[in-house]
Amino acid sequence: MVWSGSWVAERLGVGLVGDGELRELLGLALRRNPKRAHLLVSNVLGKHVPQSPSVVYGAGYELGRRVRALLGEDGARRAVVLGYAETATGLGHSVADGLGDAPYLHSTRRPVPGVARAGGFEEAHSHATSHLLLPEDPHLLAAAGDGSALVLVDDEFSTGNTVLNTIRDLHGRYPRDRYVIVALVDMRSPADRDRFTEFAAEIGARVDLVARNTGTVTLPDGVLEKGQALVAQQEQEARPEEGAPQPSAPTRLDLPWPAGVPDGGRHGFTPAHRALLEPALPALADRIALALGDGPRRVLVLGFEELMYAPLRLATALEERTDAEVRYSTTTRSPVLAVDDPGYAIRTRLVFPAHDDPADGPGERYAYNVAGAGFDAVVVVVDSAADTPALHAPGGLLDRLTPHTAHVLLAVIPSYVPAAPDPERQEEDLMQLPEPLRGPAFSSYAPDEVGWLLQDLSDTRLEAPTEEREEAIQSGGAHYAESLPVEYQPSAAYQELFRSALALSAARIARAVGTVTETVLAERGPRPVLVSLARAGTPVGVLMRRWAQARRGVELPHYAVSIVRGRGIDANALRWLAAHHDPADIVFVDGWTGKGAITRELAAAIVEYEKAGGAEGFNPEISVLADPGGCVRTYGTREDFLIPSACLNSTVSGLISRTVLRADLVGPHEFHGAKFYRELAGSDVSGLFLDTVAECFDEVADAVDAEVRELLTADRAPTWEGWAAVERISEEYGIHDVNLVKPGVGETTRVLLRRVPWKILARRGAGPDLDHIRLLAEQRGVPVEEVDSLPYTCVGLIHPQYTRGATGADGKAVESA
Repeated sequence: MVWSGSWVAERLGVGLVGDGELRELLGLALRRNPKRAHLLVSNVLGKHVPQSPSVVYGAGYELGRRVRALLGEDGARRAVVLGYAETATGLGHSVADGLGDAPYLHSTRRPVPGVARAGGFEEAHSHATSHLLLPEDPHLLAAAGDGSALVLVDDEFSTGNTVLNTIRDLHGRYPRDRYVIVALVDMRSPADRDRFTEFAAEIGARVDLVARNTGTVTLPDGVLEKGQALVAQQEQEARPEEGAPQPSAPTRLDLPWPAGVPDGGRHGFTPAHRALLEPALPALADRIALALGDGPRRVLVLGFEELMYAPLRLATALEERTDAEVRYSTTTRSPVLAVDDPGYAIRTRLVFPAHDDPADGPGERYAYNVAGAGFDAVVVVVDSAADTPALHAPGGLLDRLTPHTAHVLLAVIPSYVPAAPDPERQEEDLMQLPEPLRGPAFSSYAPDEVGWLLQDLSDTRLEAPTEEREEAIQSGGAHYAESLPVEYQPSAAYQELFRSALALSAARIARAVGTVTETVLAERGPRPVLVSLARAGTPVGVLMRRWAQARRGVELPHYAVSIVRGRGIDANALRWLAAHHDPADIVFVDGWTGKGAITRELAAAIVEYEKAGGAEGFNPEISVLADPGGCVRTYGTREDFLIPSACLNSTVSGLISRTVLRADLVGPHEFHGAKFYRELAGSDVSGLFLDTVAECFDEVADAVDAEVRELLTADRAPTWEGWAAVERISEEYGIHDVNLVKPGVGETTRVLLRRVPWKILARRGAGPDLDHIRLLAEQRGVPVEEVDSLPYTCVGLIHPQYTRGATGADGKAVESA
């Protein structure tokens, strides 16, 4: 027998070492993924490789029995099982079946109306990283007494980062003293094992591991770059997929799914649900067999992304009740190279567009090892939410399958709709939220300038060295919002540069403040409620409030809230705002746009908030001082110039830190956190910045009036020019990650102050706006490269393959500031 990993092993030098049946269990393929070159392809998972459904179900069920023996009868009854989307949703459910009495929940990438998030985490190496936890019962994940275990199930346990991210997120919300990690294979390195042990000791919980097999993947130096080059070469040489010349038309079957039984574990699946499903499976399988007729001898039951368990159980029942050879696999959103070679795990690939209106937008989906496998019939099982026109359209999944089999049967089961949220519970949760924090107790701003919808974490140690933070963020071991950078203490030369820049640009900033404020007043009503995105938006919100007061005689309420890339806006802050103001009056304010990441983040977060039962009416548009990225329609200017508040951190933002979101510090009914650096009062220039700009209001008033008249009749639609430029730069410089490209003067400054910069791109001939950039770059040993045709004044590039100690392009250590 040829091992299905030999093709990759021979070309890239990837090794697989482990116990006796490891090579029977796993093959190798190449990812189309900038973060990891190889993919471990399981032969018993039922995702990429069609397999007997009894083998797939039996693998998970047996792991569940082992967990039951570990926990004991009482522990098994009080356990909760959590599976990972999308690959391990069926495996986790099978483990829960083997455990016997435990409820099951799997993470999801599909936000669902009416269900609030109970948590979330990141999977750093995945093609789609963000996971949501959406249990219908908000108490499902709560610990049921001492010793109740959370059982986390994934197909492979490679570095442990995903599990650590999960436990970190959940332990603060639902603390417990026992966790059990379950995987088909444990492939951790000794260093990863040590790190996991240290983490368990840190949180004071017992952590057990149950795995079917153990081993290690050995990766030579440069394997990521070699893998990417090999993928590019193979895709260039690949031949078009071929099919039968006269495909048959698909047929449809609406399955009579048991009433009240969820189609999977997206919102929770209890032992009571299991008791209703089990006796219904034989009749459901008979319906499928009747629809297939007597002809097919080799049948594939094909599930759909996260919908793995329902098609798996239908396949096991069909296998038991027919003489046909039944196999099971599912479609996936993970892009993998296909190579038709017996030594390669992914022989063929069918490509089709997403057909469930995913929250992250349209994209390609894949079915592997289906074409050319000789199936007489393919039973495609989807939930009703995925039975869309895109599924049936030319080029859709059904169309792509028909050339490769004589019969395509579409079996549809109803999507489970969770119950509406309890208004009384929502009101009770709202009563737990405190009033906004205000200065001088929190921040150096006057109490009427801004109310902070945050919690005070000033007494908590959150700072970490820049190099350690960068390593943790890029490795997936931590999210950037879980810690704070050490506050930059500017040198005397840098402080003087700030003051000079403020003197030179105060009038230009005042004009932009006036323009954006007058545009908001004209278009959003006479008394909008300003809600700045902490912390860069806060000085702008204060200045807008001052302009409205000075020029229009109106007092505008102003609050600051937290928004975190990849985690969304603080939903509790939105709930507080909706309870105290009309959501339609809320105007979100930020300092500037770069590539528009926060603009997109806010829009997606508002949609998720409303779908989860939150108040409707929030306008997700952001009003900004400067919009060099062309990402918004309400702005003061679209020039990329130096806004002196970007030069510094807390000392120009009321002495408040960047916001923090960490599960052990921020509970489900608490605001995101931040620190008040009272000890930096001697260096505080927050008031100086505001007063200097406000003193210029009168001299720019006429220019503002003229500019606003022109803007109100102009086409201000976002062009997203900045996003296109960032994508181009990311590819041109070999970074392949837009999150590591920070465009504009403000974002470049942040890179130099908070992150590990690689190099700075500066528009050729840029003048004083970049004086502070050049000084910071010199202090950190970072090269500044002048380029032509740059839509921004400058762009900061974060070190794309960070290792501890690498700070500049050549890995030099940080020079003292």
